[in-house]
Amino acid sequence: MAKIKKEEFIESLKEMTLLEIKELVDAMMEEFGVDPSSVVVPTTTTEAVIEEAPSSVNVVLLETGANKIQVIKLIREITGLGLKDAKDLADTGGNVKENIKPEEAEELKVKLEEVGAKIEIK
Repeated sequence: MAKIKKEEFIESLKEMTLLEIKELVDAMMEEFGVDPSSVVVPTTTTEAVIEEAPSSVNVVLLETGANKIQVIKLIREITGLGLKDAKDLADTGGNVKENIKPEEAEELKVKLEEVGAKIEIK
């Protein structure tokens, strides 16, 4: 079987009705097991929607776990808060650090989870 060039294929599509194109798509789905409508390929960079990771995130304390004192010490070290404020944060939960780079947030998450805290990055 002779290989059809892309340009020839596109020209033949221009001559087809919408019903014929739909039947072609259905046949492609059946033959190859792929839904061509689910594949999104941007034609230019201006049309492409590039999903970027957030540039800043928050480290949120959900629970202190069994080692509350270790968590309080670490919160004080990370934030520079006084003992009372760090204890209040450990008791109620909330943002440990705000608007930081995702890499730094991951490092803090690992440190806090090592002492038993449950952390979420938002």
